[in-house]
Amino acid sequence: MNQTSAPEKPPVVIKKYANRRLYNTASSSYVTLDDLSSMVKQGGEFVVYDAKTGEDITRSVLTQIIVEEEQKGGQNLLPISFLRQLIGFYGDNMQWLVPRYLEHTMKSFAHNQDQMRKSLQDAFGGLFPFGGLEEMGKQNMALFEKTMKMFSPFPPTTEERNEKPKTEAQSDEAALRELNNRLNALQQQIEAVTKKKTENK
Repeated sequence: MNQTSAPEKPPVVIKKYANRRLYNTASSSYVTLDDLSSMVKQGGEFVVYDAKTGEDITRSVLTQIIVEEEQKGGQNLLPISFLRQLIGFYGDNMQWLVPRYLEHTMKSFAHNQDQMRKSLQDAFGGLFPFGGLEEMGKQNMALFEKTMKMFSPFPPTTEERNEKPKTEAQSDEAALRELNNRLNALQQQIEAVTKKKTENK
């Protein structure tokens, strides 16, 4: 017997006023960035609009939440080297790839969270069981570092491009194709798993 899945709950609408106060229209109350951070951690979704112009400023507010979290002691998730590399990609002709890569990487990490938590729990009952996860992490980091080096924010000069061997250029193109294929395969795997879980509900 097929069960009709419940409609997705629409995101909570938050309005930001000129005095920088945030108003939750669902609860009819003012909230803080900490409140919105807790909402995200609990799986809730929201969108933020400028109360005067109606502009969607969700991205800006989420960025502010990340800045606030990073400023709290002992909660730094973004390495300085990563932040510098990320800044370097703004305005670069390959910046289109960065959001897609980061999105797929985070989806993959979120998909494996349960396995990681179980491994942490099992670690107290025996040997440290992180061989597979550690290897997976090394592969992801190696691929990310390779991507960052391949798409350096400092483009080569005309002289350097002319001196670059043809085989090396072809190697870079092949690496780009390989990366794109991996991203597509990862997306397909995530979608397949999500679809299977939905069908089993």
